[in-house]
Amino acid sequence: MTPSAAQPQVVVLNGPDEVAARAAHEFAARARAAISQRNCFAVALSGGKTPTRSFELLASPRVAGKIEWPRVHFFWGDERCVPPDDPASNYGQARMALLDPIRAQDKSIHRMRGELEPREGARDYTALLSRFFGGGPIFDLVYLGLGPDGHTASLFPHSHSLEETSSSCIASHVPGNAVPWRLTLTYPALNAARAVVFLVTGADKSDVLHRVLEGPRDPASLPAQRIAPSEGALIWLVDRAAAAHLQAHA
Repeated sequence: MTPSAAQPQVVVLNGPDEVAARAAHEFAARARAAISQRNCFAVALSGGKTPTRSFELLASPRVAGKIEWPRVHFFWGDERCVPPDDPASNYGQARMALLDPIRAQDKSIHRMRGELEPREGARDYTALLSRFFGGGPIFDLVYLGLGPDGHTASLFPHSHSLEETSSSCIASHVPGNAVPWRLTLTYPALNAARAVVFLVTGADKSDVLHRVLEGPRDPASLPAQRIAPSEGALIWLVDRAAAAHLQAHA
């Protein structure tokens, strides 16, 4: 379950439902292991359709009863700067699909406060992470997606957020986006994780996935290339449509 950080594991599955199911399996297995070893499981969630489907599977009676939810702590990899009840909120998606169905306790939910002024929200989350982890965060599991431009979390190509090294969370401005301000974990926070799992589905991601995994190294243009846990696992769960241009996994 823990491949070398130097050798990312790429798992090609039949479709989005299989990707979501495998993502839920990774969550459940790593939660049991972390709780057994450290009495706590800290996971950073992401937004999107496939993660939401995975959350719904985790909340299903078949799976939910196998996880010690009071020992699970929920964080987020990024968030749009909107109130928590806004339809664009990553927290809001997770709340409806997972947190409410499992009746997660408030003390276990550590959301990014997108309703704050962006820079204040970033400082707030950096402080929250420091209090919880006693320093820089070490997540047991981080879920990430891959944007068509090569971004991940809210680390966008050629943005100032790519160079941040001192804070765990910063405000990121995305010009032209419907919600231009985001909060995002930084590379130091993401790459300290014990496991990072990318979820990538759909033919519209096939070109960028090929460029990230098999193309020339250009992390300024393809920020996802700089995700490399220093001591953890890096797993790409992709469906066949997204993997169509991969040579090593054809």
